Amino acid sequence: MNAPARFADALPASVFDAAARARFAAHYPEQPHVLKHGLTSHPLLEIEALAQLAEKLPIASVEYNRGDLPIGVDGKPGSNGMTIAETIRRVSEAESWAVLKNIEQVPAYEDLLLGLLAEIRPEIEAATGAMLTPQGFIFVSSPNSVTPYHFDPEHNILLQIRGSKVMTQFPAGDTRFVPDEAHEAYHSGGPRELKWDDAFLAHGREFALAPGEALFVPVMAPHFVKNGPAPSVSLSITWRSEWSYRESDSRVLNAILRQRGFAPKAPGRFPHQNYAKAYAYRALRKLGLTGG
Repeated sequence: MNAPARFADALPASVFDAAARARFAAHYPEQPHVLKHGLTSHPLLEIEALAQLAEKLPIASVEYNRGDLPIGVDGKPGSNGMTIAETIRRVSEAESWAVLKNIEQVPAYEDLLLGLLAEIRPEIEAATGAMLTPQGFIFVSSPNSVTPYHFDPEHNILLQIRGSKVMTQFPAGDTRFVPDEAHEAYHSGGPRELKWDDAFLAHGREFALAPGEALFVPVMAPHFVKNGPAPSVSLSITWRSEWSYRESDSRVLNAILRQRGFAPKAPGRFPHQNYAKAYAYRALRKLGLTGG
């Protein structure tokens, strides 16, 4: 289904111009970098539209918590006592952050996501092959709220739509910041929240984002986010690659090996392809021998 014409017309002719696409191509898939974008307003990204979207999505596709949090939390943060729609509509004073997951479940938002990804598909596929599993996430954050230290399995471009924020990123795959066991636990079904140590802070790289700026986040790069003094709306456009899936599967196999007393070697980062462990795990899974 196509988005209504008024939504299609709200997009500029090109959200990522030639300079942004060239910059992306030069850094993807392993180097974080800031890009310019032209999506600073859109009817689907207004607060009331997002509150209505939140009410349409299944409960598993929304997450919202108090925003007055430390950088590191133990497990999932606590509730803010409101509904998701109330959290979004009252974002200015809610002291919360909310994320709407897999927005592509709603056709108009699927069109928005796929239209954005189509602009950079050539650059993506030149580096990491077929663009798989496109997904979109929208973040609505109260002033000065914190999204705690965590990582994500997707290739991700975070577009700042309104408000400002600072994301502090750490190198992906560096065991100083995330031990291999934490990767294995996550890919085996554990939480994405990570153990924080204040000593990490000196090694983080800060990226300040204003409306019209976007940040590329490499697969599994640990990070935390501090919102600016105004309410914020950000849109993450994400995708997977066969490389990222092979890394994930290798991590799960390593978890199985570690449970059996081995000390497995971590999978390699891009461009290492991790064929052997990934396909070994897939074979075990197909035979029903993984326990999952």
